[in-house]
Amino acid sequence: MTGYVHGYGKRESKRLKDQADTLARLLHRGTRYPAGSRVLELGCGTGAQTVHLASGSPEAEIVSADLSPDSLEIAREKAARRGLANVSFQQADVFALPFAPASFDHAFVCFVLEHLAEQERALRCIREVLKPGGTLTVIEGDHRSWYAHPYSPFAQKAVDCLVAAQARLGGDANIGRRLYPLLGSAGFCQVKVRPKTVYVDASRPGLVEGFSKNTFIAMVEAAEKQAIDMGLSTKEEWDQGIRDLYRATEEDGTFLYTFFKARAVAPAG
Repeated sequence: MTGYVHGYGKRESKRLKDQADTLARLLHRGTRYPAGSRVLELGCGTGAQTVHLASGSPEAEIVSADLSPDSLEIAREKAARRGLANVSFQQADVFALPFAPASFDHAFVCFVLEHLAEQERALRCIREVLKPGGTLTVIEGDHRSWYAHPYSPFAQKAVDCLVAAQARLGGDANIGRRLYPLLGSAGFCQVKVRPKTVYVDASRPGLVEGFSKNTFIAMVEAAEKQAIDMGLSTKEEWDQGIRDLYRATEEDGTFLYTFFKARAVAPAG
């Protein structure tokens, strides 16, 4: 990972938890692993997705890995508070995985590839530790799929600044649309990609708070320093954009965003 545009503070940890909890039913539906299977979660961070993954497959063995020892410690505490005995944590670099070839039945990666400069290489490394016929599930967003009402060019520019800042750090905030060709290029077969759309209006107050405000807008707000330091926006433009994003969470406002969930199979030979 060349750079994490959202930062590593307590606010980001809370944002990740809000995102995972709000979207758990949408993103984790259909992801269940059988008893006795060994599952690798890569880039688990502070465990926001881990607790849903482990609780959804209580008889599977989950190994959750991340590069940051500080994040792993937070993840361990979250799992312990939930009483999740089927998950263990290990420090690991996706490009130098400390696991034997073909040692996992399944792998799960959520909101990780978007922050990597060498996404195909990362997927090939994951493929190496999967058994032939093992599955990989990947979930990613696509910031250019975002729409809101009322429309504001300042709000759009703020989101575009996040996309541009992430690109300068080596990532791709629009990677969701590339999952199908990317997985195929990395040597996976039977690739299936499904869009997972979040639509928000005032009749869904849980999503207004949990997604529009605490996930999406909080994510954009976290990129303020990079956007201004990189010369992508002025302070005045940025502040107007954030105000207009919040305007779309009011009684007559709407939000729409699309995630992409892919499932692929490691080849037999």
